[in-house]
Amino acid sequence: MTVILYPNLTRENGLEVSLNVVTELKKLGIKIMMPEEFKEDFRGQKIEFYSDTDKLSDCDFLIAIGGDGTIIHAAHYISEFDKPVLGINAGTLGFMAGLEKEELGLLKNLISGEYVVENRMMISAKLYEGDKLMYERNCFNDVVVSRGGNMRLCDFQIQTGKSSKLTYRADGIIVATPTGSTAYSLSAGGPVVDTSIESIILTPICPHSLFARSLIFNGESELTLKVKGADGEKNVFSCDGEAGIEINENCRIVISKAQISAKIIKIKADSFADILSKKFIGR
Repeated sequence: MTVILYPNLTRENGLEVSLNVVTELKKLGIKIMMPEEFKEDFRGQKIEFYSDTDKLSDCDFLIAIGGDGTIIHAAHYISEFDKPVLGINAGTLGFMAGLEKEELGLLKNLISGEYVVENRMMISAKLYEGDKLMYERNCFNDVVVSRGGNMRLCDFQIQTGKSSKLTYRADGIIVATPTGSTAYSLSAGGPVVDTSIESIILTPICPHSLFARSLIFNGESELTLKVKGADGEKNVFSCDGEAGIEINENCRIVISKAQISAKIIKIKADSFADILSKKFIGR
């Protein structure tokens, strides 16, 4: 069995947790591979370092060590190779983590097969200017379109079919996956959606209305989003919290279910409600 180890060493205890994971995997006889960028930090360890991403196809799964951002990044990193990800929390919340840093003894379940793999829906975001495709990305959490440096509200138009249209005046719009429903969308007042329910969640950011609320669309829906800001001002389009792309009113963003999904390993038997209780309500 071969595992790719993908740690976030910017975390305060990221290196310590990662070395503990290496120790546990060695005990289990699991071969460890890591991107070459980590070679200096793990010098002296029995690890194969690689620079060619084609090596990702050789692994059985990937272990991401860090917070939710690390797990999201790892899911992008490995999703095209159709490999599952196990998240180990070395941060604070770690809502998507399968194990806490005190539970590394459960890594033995990877050998015994005592785990399940959840298929998490991703969304495809395509940015067009006129008829030209400018950018395309599969998103694990969400797509955000918001005002740029100006302080004025934007006018958003969302088309949900051939003729159905919604309009919002707001600071921005979040289009989230069920996994992303517990991230930025939740902070903006959106609903929490069970990750097993394939759906697309639309949540306005600070809408200028008493009655503007989130909407949940079925997973096969296609949303086309356009935005008009203050005169001459550009707005910003971002996927999964990455650096934003400036857009103008000639742009449109088409969002639909992605053709690939993220595969997340669950070792513990916690239900979605259990995780909510521990990670949110308990805090």
